[in-house]
Amino acid sequence: MRNSLSFNLEDASQITIGSFALAIPISFSEEAWRLSETLPLINLSSLLFLSICFLAFYTYQSIFQGNIKYKLCAFVFRVFIAYLIAFLVVSLILFSIDKLPLLTDTIIAIKRVIVISMPASMGAIIVDGLDKE
Repeated sequence: MRNSLSFNLEDASQITIGSFALAIPISFSEEAWRLSETLPLINLSSLLFLSICFLAFYTYQSIFQGNIKYKLCAFVFRVFIAYLIAFLVVSLILFSIDKLPLLTDTIIAIKRVIVISMPASMGAIIVDGLDKE
């Protein structure tokens, strides 16, 4: 088992591949695009909150094995970086398929990335945790 305090290029690549694997099919879904256009802010906030909670729960149980007493900073960093990488991967995919209207409709673009980042971030953290158990 590797030290869960360290975060290296292997971890970053696992998070990237995991988020990419789940973001691809959803990013190509017109349902996800439309959902992000109509979803109220409270629901969007709820999705963001749930994403972070599930990331934290999985990270706590699987990667840190319930022991963050002396590793709180590493724990928070891993949850934050997993979501950030997933967010960036989703943004890149949506940009690549011309479904990220950052300049013309910034709010829709951000909402779209948040909606698709929920499953993408879960894929990211699960793949990251596979070699740590």
